[in-house]
Amino acid sequence: MTATTGPLAGVRVLDMTRLAPGPYASMLLADLGADVIAIGGGRSGLPVPALARGKEFISLDLKTEDGRQALRTLVSEADVFMEGFRPGVADRLGAGYAELSALNPGLVYCSVTGYGQDGPMAHRAGHDINYLAIGGALGTFGPSDQPPVPPLNLVADFAGGGLLSAFGILGALYDRTRTGKGRYIDSAMVDGVLSMMGMNFVDWQTPTLPGRGRGVLVGSMPFYRCYRCSDGRYVAVGALEVAFFERLWTTLDLGAVPNHFDESTWDLIEKSLTAEFEKKTMVEWTAVFADVDACVTPVLEPHELSTFDQIVARDPGFALDSVPVVPVFCGGPKRRVTDTRVKTEEVLRRAGLPEDVAGRAAADGVPPSVTGLSWPPL
Repeated sequence: MTATTGPLAGVRVLDMTRLAPGPYASMLLADLGADVIAIGGGRSGLPVPALARGKEFISLDLKTEDGRQALRTLVSEADVFMEGFRPGVADRLGAGYAELSALNPGLVYCSVTGYGQDGPMAHRAGHDINYLAIGGALGTFGPSDQPPVPPLNLVADFAGGGLLSAFGILGALYDRTRTGKGRYIDSAMVDGVLSMMGMNFVDWQTPTLPGRGRGVLVGSMPFYRCYRCSDGRYVAVGALEVAFFERLWTTLDLGAVPNHFDESTWDLIEKSLTAEFEKKTMVEWTAVFADVDACVTPVLEPHELSTFDQIVARDPGFALDSVPVVPVFCGGPKRRVTDTRVKTEEVLRRAGLPEDVAGRAAADGVPPSVTGLSWPPL
């Protein structure tokens, strides 16, 4: 792998996860400079190229001794190991925490699952919508008179699973600098959802968040919601504070500024804003509020992002075919190299395995179900 820069330069990560959460976490580590080897080639149906940046891909047959020897060789020099199987599967593959940490006591081992390693649902399959439901988030999303609406798979998969897994790994790596010992990280997406919902749990069934579709931040207040424009597009209004609401109202030239925290004024505010925003297109309103600090922004669709000035200013190379590199604060070049070719023998020879063993350990071209690395729903 090409030498990298960044705060994690020199950190070696082995990623045996599938689907979105684990590969997203390891990509974030790669963006920070880590060398990431994705084991298994990622042939589980996931569009891996979206999360493949900065990684090398290999495929091992862990049902053979050569495959397990190859894994042990890689682990002996690794800093991080990630897996996303149901509890117990990694142990059966010879890739469990007990076995690998005995080989490498400094190893940070992260298991990324939906429900965690214990509890009555630990072995059950699930997806983002299920973790949102169990974690108390889905019941707060959407209008009160309609079924709950999941926000794509952003909250449980990418945030509760991917981001928090990467966060836990970074914490464990830092702790290792003081103790010299690795750690086991039981990263569950449900736990991540519970953590992110903490502030909202406190507000649940209070005037701030009395129920689904009702409350300060869910759109029931007329100064914190989206409004339709003349072209059928929308603007997002987040004028919560007095100063922002006053600027919103005066910019629209709607007369005397009402007390927007007085619920008796909400009907007037809603009707006034609805009627006014329908007079111009979204682009026109974007121009009107471009220099007005009133928390009014266009509701952009993905295909529009590469020409929006704020996005382009932060990331001139932004494109929908490449996941943006978020940690720009780390400095150094942005890693955008994506190469999903499976290079098992090359990587194993570089790790010091004899050529004949490297050849036998490789499972290139073998269906995942044969390698024992088949897709187990989280």
